[in-house]
Amino acid sequence: MVSIINAQIVNEGRVFKGSIQIDGTLITAVVPDGMPFQAVGDVIDADGRYVIPGVIDEHVHFREPGLTSKGDILSESRAAAAGGVTSFFDMPNTKPQTTSLEELDNKMALGKARSLVNYAFYIGATDDNLPTLEKVTASSVPAIKLFMGASTGNMLVDNDEALESIFRIARSRNLPVVTHCEDSAQIARNEARILAEVGQDAGVEYHPVIRDEKECLDSTRRAIELATHSGAALLVAHVSTSREIEEIACCGAGNVKAEVCVAYLCFNDSDYLTLGSRIKCNPAIKSAECQAGLLDALLKGMVTTVATDHAPHLLADKEGGVFSATSGMPSVQFSLPLMLQLTDRGIIDIIKVVEVMCHNPSRFFGVKQRGFIREGFKADLVVLNYLTAPHTITDSDVVSKCGWTPYIGQKLNWQVATTICNGTVVYTNDKGIITPEYRGEAIEFDHDNDKAI
Repeated sequence: MVSIINAQIVNEGRVFKGSIQIDGTLITAVVPDGMPFQAVGDVIDADGRYVIPGVIDEHVHFREPGLTSKGDILSESRAAAAGGVTSFFDMPNTKPQTTSLEELDNKMALGKARSLVNYAFYIGATDDNLPTLEKVTASSVPAIKLFMGASTGNMLVDNDEALESIFRIARSRNLPVVTHCEDSAQIARNEARILAEVGQDAGVEYHPVIRDEKECLDSTRRAIELATHSGAALLVAHVSTSREIEEIACCGAGNVKAEVCVAYLCFNDSDYLTLGSRIKCNPAIKSAECQAGLLDALLKGMVTTVATDHAPHLLADKEGGVFSATSGMPSVQFSLPLMLQLTDRGIIDIIKVVEVMCHNPSRFFGVKQRGFIREGFKADLVVLNYLTAPHTITDSDVVSKCGWTPYIGQKLNWQVATTICNGTVVYTNDKGIITPEYRGEAIEFDHDNDKAI
């Protein structure tokens, strides 16, 4: 048994002083101060620090199988634990792709054998795997992942008939659809223009010119149309423009939601001058106006979830300009502390951070027994430190296999002190990963729940 005492518990819209009792993998008591509580077992004295639910990062690329020189389930789940992330949903564009029941089973086996935290894997949609989508066990997958309009993993689906069928199947199975919304035809035209005007050596600052606001907006509008017509629950992943947020908010469809990733809140196109290809990702990081619009949307409750799109590459893969440097960046280790920095800037409060990183991913995807501090729920918990002197992020801090971070030089006042996964302490800030042999659990889903958030 484990007892957490003297905590500032952040949960379901409030902050209160209290204690938490853990028995095995479950929270068995959440007791506000002033009520009887007897600490038993191993005692963690929070000493007035915040305790929040473990983060659910619904958007990562842990690179296994097939791309393990960049990262793997073991290395990246360790980075997740160091960042207070106790559950992750991994994307299907690995090698081989997770587009068949066989490959999904293979990934689940890898998760069971290698993940330090809780795991789930998307089933990917293609033009010709509709029978697979109809047969997949809905309780074992978070959603159908659809690369709509553009894909870095050769999973593009742009055939109208196939798109309509995918959304129809999703609705019939009560499975959400998570889309990567860009327009490959517009991207190709922009690439040709920059190649003609600037040349093959064009710098990475041209990335948001090639992958511009319009191509994202047009693709997102199409996804909204498909979701509205079918009634399927839709999460538009890694929204990079405020115009997309406005389109989602104004469509009047309660089944359409927006995910924003931490990088789009932290960076804008001026940062290409100092960070270069370290912040090259798809969709592109765009203007300061887009960044400000996304932060405003977060404040106003127009953003449902905040994730990472954690996508490690070797630094050698990131060399060169806009046409040669690989897109993608690691983020899972620093997403929570970076979001908490927004509380120091007065942009949001810690209740909002917990809502978009813990509660709402659980609600939207129908995650069973996780994402909240409730009796009978899994004991996925994070104790936070507030530092007396800020820590400046360096590459040497990085737990991910790739060994670098785009957030180099950022100053953090917040630190993950302790990460608890299913009642087991897996990470502390002073000792690092303290139970390397521990393995997380497969996440279960109830997709018949109410998607209204």
